[in-house]
Amino acid sequence: MTASAALTELGLELPQTAAPIGSYQPAVRLGDLIYTSGQLPLVQGDLSTAGKVGADVTIEAATDAARIAGLNAIAAVAQVAGGVDKIERIVKVVVYVASATDFTAQPKVANGASDLFAAVFGDGGVHARSAVGVSVLPLDAPVEVEIIAQVTS
Repeated sequence: MTASAALTELGLELPQTAAPIGSYQPAVRLGDLIYTSGQLPLVQGDLSTAGKVGADVTIEAATDAARIAGLNAIAAVAQVAGGVDKIERIVKVVVYVASATDFTAQPKVANGASDLFAAVFGDGGVHARSAVGVSVLPLDAPVEVEIIAQVTS
């Protein structure tokens, strides 16, 4: 199944790539790899939720936010690659989780993005990953996702 067909089957539509809030590009290509900048859980320009996971934000809401940020990362790669079906593999994922001081379930939150990539790209969505707890993220986002993807020419 193609990635575009998988997205349709999942009832998902790729959003517009978010405009940078600083001096950077949403994604950059180097050979057959595309590196994204950190993607926030933005829906039509607004955060889906805000705050620290384990204090203001539940694990479930944070996992959903990671899925939204993952979808935004796919959109950033697709824009540079020339379409979502040009994405062959998600190689590496880093998920930053704005965490309360005693919160330690960052990998569970990161599964929101990882499970999305597997659902959209099948075996090509299985990747290496880091899940990192941080004190704060831009705009008070609970999560930020960046990926490296392999694409076809």
